[in-house]
Amino acid sequence: MPELSHFFGIIIRMFCNDHEPPHFHAIYGEFEALIQINTLEVLRGQLPNRALALVLEWAANHREALRQDWELARTGHAPLPIEPLE
Repeated sequence: MPELSHFFGIIIRMFCNDHEPPHFHAIYGEFEALIQINTLEVLRGQLPNRALALVLEWAANHREALRQDWELARTGHAPLPIEPLE
């Protein structure tokens, strides 16, 4: 699963040829959440509140890049890295 970004101990990944709806995986220690790109809704899993807030801020700032990476991944191409949250 390619890593798109890494910040504050949070890893953002996206599977190639993954199921709909468009989403990414956010991993923080033992926690993992699947976040829908269009709505930023948590589809499955959980993150601590502070980590989730950081992920949602990052995703809101990079939603178009996430959409483009989803399309790349859906067609079997490696998604491109996205700038981390600073």
